[in-house]
Amino acid sequence: MHSTHSLTVKTRLALAFGLLAAFVLLVSTLSLQALAQTDRAFVDYVQGVTARANAAVKVHKAVDARAIAARNLLLLTDPGELESERQAAARAHETVQQGLAELNRLATEDTQVTAEARELIAGLARVEQDYGPVALAIVDLANKGQREAALTKLAQECRPRLAALLQASSRYAEYTERRAQAQVAQATADYQAQQRLLLAACVLAFAVAVGCGVAITRSLTRALGAEPAELGRAAQRVASGDLSPLPKAEQAPEGSVLASLATMQTSLAQLVSHVRDASDSIATGSQQIATGNADLSQRTEHQASHLQQTSSSMEQLTGTVRENAATAQQANALASKASQAAVDGGGAMHQVITTMQDIAASSKKIADIIGVIDGIAFQTNILALNAAVEAARAGEQGRGFAVVASEVRSLAQRSAGAAREIKALIGASVDNVEQGERQVHEAGRAMGAIVAEIQNVSRFIDQISRATSEQTAGIGQVSDAVTQLDRATQQNAALVEESAAAAASLRDQATRLSEAVNVFKLAEA
Repeated sequence: MHSTHSLTVKTRLALAFGLLAAFVLLVSTLSLQALAQTDRAFVDYVQGVTARANAAVKVHKAVDARAIAARNLLLLTDPGELESERQAAARAHETVQQGLAELNRLATEDTQVTAEARELIAGLARVEQDYGPVALAIVDLANKGQREAALTKLAQECRPRLAALLQASSRYAEYTERRAQAQVAQATADYQAQQRLLLAACVLAFAVAVGCGVAITRSLTRALGAEPAELGRAAQRVASGDLSPLPKAEQAPEGSVLASLATMQTSLAQLVSHVRDASDSIATGSQQIATGNADLSQRTEHQASHLQQTSSSMEQLTGTVRENAATAQQANALASKASQAAVDGGGAMHQVITTMQDIAASSKKIADIIGVIDGIAFQTNILALNAAVEAARAGEQGRGFAVVASEVRSLAQRSAGAAREIKALIGASVDNVEQGERQVHEAGRAMGAIVAEIQNVSRFIDQISRATSEQTAGIGQVSDAVTQLDRATQQNAALVEESAAAAASLRDQATRLSEAVNVFKLAEA
């Protein structure tokens, strides 16, 4: 019992509902198991019985079909109809054999099949084994036209065996019906047993739930020490400031909520008494602190004002120097760009000079080539003239050759004229290229002088920029120091103001604390 009292309310409730849930789970599990077992048994039975019944019906129908075909063979005379009935008898006989084989296989594989069922199936197979050859013999006799022999065999041998086969089939059908009735009775008995088990489990779960509810109610009442309404009224008294002793607190069990509430009320009454004494002392001290902080706040504000003016002046000076430094840096950047542009221009001029020299050399080579072409044209003209003279000497036989020589001479003269014109143009171009080369050399020397002067200017501006940057850094350090001093002074001023406000607030809080403590009603001495 003491071990139960040491548990928390949460643990007790969890334990009670856990037990209830466990019983519900147990009942549900038993129900599911019973349903699963019943369903499994029913499914197995239905599948086995249905399969065997279908096989038995298949055998019965095939036996009837075989008997009808045998009878028709004795009655019909048309050859086509006789052949059709013979084939029907053969198919029916094959179906009978397949059905019996299927029935034997099902009886062998199903463990729930009884020995009686196996014996009935075996008897059915034996009767068919005796009847089947007779039926086939009758079909064979009828097919051969021996009707009298077939009728005799039908009357003497076939009918008794067919009756035995039908009787065996009927006995198996009756057994199947009895087995079904027994299975229904067994299912009913199982259902009633499961119903009783579930009812017992439900009653047990209900009893456990009621017992847990009663035990938890008693345990909670003992833990509270009083009714929840009484505890609420006691807490309301403390909340309203009434710290006088609680009624019925002496009878409350040790460790209960009511006993703890009474202990809290006693401790709170002692604390309020001490707070009353301390609040008066705090109010007096806070008044003195507030007065001193007010004077210190005024002096700190004056000092902060002077430092703020100094900081503003330093910020203006720093801004001016920074602008100068930025301007110097921009000038340095522009000078660097101009110097780089001049250097790039000098490089471009050098490339132009090189190109002009290449052009002059190429022009001279072209002039030489034109001279060679002119010489070739002159020699061609001489050869054409000699060919014309030889053609004139040849007379009529050389007339065509003279015409060709004349045309070659004309082409050579035109080539020589064109070569002389190209040579004159190339010569003028070479003169112009040489003059341009001289001018480019002069421009390159001038560009080199400009680059040197711009580099000197860039060095001077760079020195000015570095000096300005150093001045900016120094002034920035001074400005930072003044700013930090101003910030510290402002923080001190703010701290003094906060301290003064805190002192004033402390004084007000002490006053309100005294007023609030006076609300509590203590026990009379």
